[in-house]
Amino acid sequence: MSAATPKVSRLSQKIDTQMARARHAGLLRQRRALAIAKAGDETPNEFMLEGVSFINFSSNDYLGLSQASVLVEAMSQGSQLYGVGSGASPLVTGYSEAHRQLEQALCEASGHEAALLFCSGFSANSALMKTLFDRHDTVVADKLIHASLIDGLRDSGAHLKRFAHNDIDAAVKLIATHQPQAVITESVFSMDGDCAPLGALYQACQQAQSWLIVDDAHGFGVLPVAKQPRASVSNCNVQVVTFGKALGCQGAAILGSQACIDFMVANARHYIYSTALSPANAYVAYRAVKWLGESSKVADTLLGIIDAFRRQCQQVGITLSDSVTPIQPIVIGELERLQAVTDGLKARGIWAGSIRPPTVPKGSARLRITLNVNHTQAQLDHLIASLVEVL
Repeated sequence: MSAATPKVSRLSQKIDTQMARARHAGLLRQRRALAIAKAGDETPNEFMLEGVSFINFSSNDYLGLSQASVLVEAMSQGSQLYGVGSGASPLVTGYSEAHRQLEQALCEASGHEAALLFCSGFSANSALMKTLFDRHDTVVADKLIHASLIDGLRDSGAHLKRFAHNDIDAAVKLIATHQPQAVITESVFSMDGDCAPLGALYQACQQAQSWLIVDDAHGFGVLPVAKQPRASVSNCNVQVVTFGKALGCQGAAILGSQACIDFMVANARHYIYSTALSPANAYVAYRAVKWLGESSKVADTLLGIIDAFRRQCQQVGITLSDSVTPIQPIVIGELERLQAVTDGLKARGIWAGSIRPPTVPKGSARLRITLNVNHTQAQLDHLIASLVEVL
């Protein structure tokens, strides 16, 4: 007798159905293993995929630090000094001098009293929301805050009231009506590249005795370049910074008052039950923070590249947003046209971010072009010429 055909489990059926639905809608997310240029390479913004070379216009490595010799050397030094792993959660034996040194450097750079390290910005944001708030609390937030903040707030049970993106009048009305425990925004919004009105939000929060919490992932190390007020103790109560963008390495930190950080240490389950950020990575981030404080010309370099890109786009009639940051979105609209534009750019050796719903609202699918200090004028010229052809 032949063996009976095994039945497909209900969970397998669910997975297959949802994957097929996403694939049919053109929304299936998949990974690609890239061959990235090594540190010191003459073409740091290029990578290989399946034997084809692309210019990278989709990295968040705004200051080019991920490939910089100062951090490559720091990784080697950090591992020699501290080893490559922390070995335990921070409250057991995972918190070391390397971590404390980084926290102090972050406080010196921002003006906050204390800092708390995490392995990623997502876990930092999620831990902050779930630890500070519960079902008795009300929180007001910009409609476009990051998914990690939204997930954390949903898990906390807090009542979430959202205002239209960067609409300070709507925010002030919600704050006055609900007297929230906190207001949450980003400094630079990751999909639009625009900046929040931090000063006005902080003033409204002070009047309502509410905290202002700023996700500064895309702003830390970048906003001064854009001549915008940087999130700091002067205009927010809590600042979340990530190390994987302008700092070019790995990890994240929550910055705030000593009382806030002590509360997080005692209660944040993400922090209590996770192995600590490796001391080698903490040392690399420390060196990056110190480098930021000592390097002034890099700001002018990045600003010049942003200005050059925007000026060239204006000259050829490419419509951009008002962003003055390295994030330069070009809204395409429908998925089919975005796919055609993205394919056209790839055929010309250009790799730009292709952002689809639900990451952005339906009908606003876009190219997300990100610039960094290592982009050359020749690379910008090729990008502009390619955009003109495919658009």
